[in-house]
Amino acid sequence: MKATIVTRLRFCKQRVADLWRDSRGIAATEFAVIVPIMLVLFFGTVEFSQAVAVDRKVTLITRTLADLTSQAITADNTYMQNVFTASITIMTPYSPTPTRAQISEVYIDSNLNATVQWSQGAVITSAASQATLAASSRNAGDNVTSIIPNALLVRQTYLILSEASYQYVPTVGYVMAPSGVNMRDIAYTRPRQKSCVTYNNLPAGNCPTP
Repeated sequence: MKATIVTRLRFCKQRVADLWRDSRGIAATEFAVIVPIMLVLFFGTVEFSQAVAVDRKVTLITRTLADLTSQAITADNTYMQNVFTASITIMTPYSPTPTRAQISEVYIDSNLNATVQWSQGAVITSAASQATLAASSRNAGDNVTSIIPNALLVRQTYLILSEASYQYVPTVGYVMAPSGVNMRDIAYTRPRQKSCVTYNNLPAGNCPTP
């Protein structure tokens, strides 16, 4: 009886020692711990890379809108709609649906006050082949001196002011703001064909410089 108990104790001791030395489950345990961290890093890298790419496209939109508008002598609603529609191609392969943009012409008077002469907004969506003209957040007469760089505040000159915003919503909301990140940019261009661009009879007269 005593020999049997001793044998069993030795067997249990050996089993415990074998279990202690057994490392077959370590890799699985380490994998289970590391996988969540690796997934967060992976999706985080993808989301931030896409966000940077979209932010760059927003910058391209503002520059393109300002450039196309500055090439006109006079502009009507059809011309402005076509200008805004260019944003759809620029946003490819990303959906342009959350894109909002507006173009304004600014006059800088002899006292270096920058005042909006006219402004037109638009909404760009992937559901339509063309942009939809919409009300701008700026109105004729608004003072925008504070947003004009000092180097561009030249007396009795006009500026084309282009603004665009895009609501980037990440696919995986755990690594970025789930509600999305609002991306904005602004661009300035001088009219090219004449000292100002006339839109809807504004500014009245032949590019006045009061």
